[in-house]
Amino acid sequence: MQRLESSLINRSNSLVQKIESLEKREKLLNYKEKELENNIQKTNDLYQEQRNELIKISNMSAEEAKKELLSNLEKELTHETGKMIKEIEDQAKVEADKKSRQIISLAIQRYSADHTVETTTSFVPLPNEDMKGRIIGREGRNIRTFEMLTGVDLIVDDTPEAVIISGFDPIRREIARLSLEKLITDGRIQPARIEEIIEKTKIIVNSKIQEEGEQVVFDTNIKNINPKLINLLGKLKYRTSYGQNVLQHSIEVAYLSEIMASEIGVNSQLAKRAGLLHDIGKAVDHEIEGAHAIIGSEIAKKNGESLEVVNAIAAHHSDVEPKTIEAVLVQSADAISASRPGARREMLETYIKRLEKLEEIANSFEGVERAFAIQAGREIRIIVNPEEIDEYTAKKISRDISKKVEKNIDYPGQIKVMVIRETRSVEYAK
Repeated sequence: MQRLESSLINRSNSLVQKIESLEKREKLLNYKEKELENNIQKTNDLYQEQRNELIKISNMSAEEAKKELLSNLEKELTHETGKMIKEIEDQAKVEADKKSRQIISLAIQRYSADHTVETTTSFVPLPNEDMKGRIIGREGRNIRTFEMLTGVDLIVDDTPEAVIISGFDPIRREIARLSLEKLITDGRIQPARIEEIIEKTKIIVNSKIQEEGEQVVFDTNIKNINPKLINLLGKLKYRTSYGQNVLQHSIEVAYLSEIMASEIGVNSQLAKRAGLLHDIGKAVDHEIEGAHAIIGSEIAKKNGESLEVVNAIAAHHSDVEPKTIEAVLVQSADAISASRPGARREMLETYIKRLEKLEEIANSFEGVERAFAIQAGREIRIIVNPEEIDEYTAKKISRDISKKVEKNIDYPGQIKVMVIRETRSVEYAK
């Protein structure tokens, strides 16, 4: 009985301790529960406060918020959209192969074909027929590199011992012609060497442009012209307006303005200076948006030309009112030079403007590094940054560019839009 009593006493003490422990845990849990409820309430209050503050700061209406949401969704879904477009186009290509016998070939009417060929192509002789294979390179890598870096189209056809360089931009075509001649002479035709030669040729052509501008300034005896304007004058040698060489046209306008100013007794040197610089905007009008007269006047003003010269440049197409007699004389001389029989061919200028517009549209898209219109405007090649543009986004860009071209440009036939995405990895062994 004593042993049982002792055992019961021990068990009773143990139960008392456990009950005390449970009571302590219950108190702790109750405290934590209250603390948690307080934290939840604080969180809800803070969330409501931040939401109210955001609404107050943003001050957006429901319609604006909707537009913002849609804009964010569009950015997030660009990749998925490009992937979907690729899948749809792949399926369309399969269907197109089945129905290819039913497709009618598009005929492109070409106006003044002889003149177009003469002014948009260059002829490079080859020492032998084997050189054509070396220019093309293994799997076409040499010719692809050459065309990508110069922005021209290299035509290696059945013409014996000759290659034709086709491109609407005369400066690009001249760089391509000189580079190809150097590569043929050197004999080492491979992508790295092609890139090196083209970079050196660009420097040489830029030097020739500067020399040409300096020669024109010397021949016309016009002094104190900013070197930047001299360089732009040199570029005009490679520009045409309705088939008329712009530099030659500018020289004609300068002399005509000087003669007429001398005859009526006004400042002949001012008239000659304004006449020479009147089309300076055409050297960069394919790079800067706006009328070439306004572009030229702004360039002249930035490079230290007088207000009279600036006004004469801006007014030669009546974009602004002429403020001096010399400005009116420049207008007249410009019309005389342009109206000379055989001076201009309107269709060529329209054609060149279309090619420039193609490149301008392509370059307006984000991620595009360079764009070249080739094949007489029937194809545009766009080089994109591979780090910014993935495979599916490239597909979407090509589609968006084609739609924008359809909307903004009138052209015969069809235009092929090709987006090129290339990744290079270069390391050096030391």
